[in-house]
Amino acid sequence: MTQRPSTDAELDDLASRIEAWLERQRTGNPVVAAVERDEESGERRWFVRVRGEAKDVFTIWFHLRQRTLHYETYVMPAPEENQEQLYEYLLRHNTKLYGAAFAIGVEDAIFLTGQLGNDAVDDDELDRVLGSLYMWVERFFQPALRLGFASRFTG
Repeated sequence: MTQRPSTDAELDDLASRIEAWLERQRTGNPVVAAVERDEESGERRWFVRVRGEAKDVFTIWFHLRQRTLHYETYVMPAPEENQEQLYEYLLRHNTKLYGAAFAIGVEDAIFLTGQLGNDAVDDDELDRVLGSLYMWVERFFQPALRLGFASRFTG
């Protein structure tokens, strides 16, 4: 069943709830380094800067649309070598991820991306999304980097 488009009033209310959740993350979650709202585009979009260990810092983008909250994070640049092995590695792990998947994006870079229906967006789901993306970047970044840039790790 297709979700109906949210009205402007519903989107404004949902954006306010997302912003309140983001503020709680900014002040209470030690891995959240910063939160910014995209003021320039006029869209309901936020950037969450996250401190990691395997990958020092990365950004998660949240974009509220008429029907869905889209989210994504940049994992790594396009691989220089072992593309087949890297893509196979990531695709095999896609089957174990819930709510997101590895994807090839701009300039063939690797992203984790997903979306929720607007009616499913609440604090618990936002916590799950943030925690899952954090965990998956931490888990898969180094092995993916070593596959896609193997010759830089030898010598």
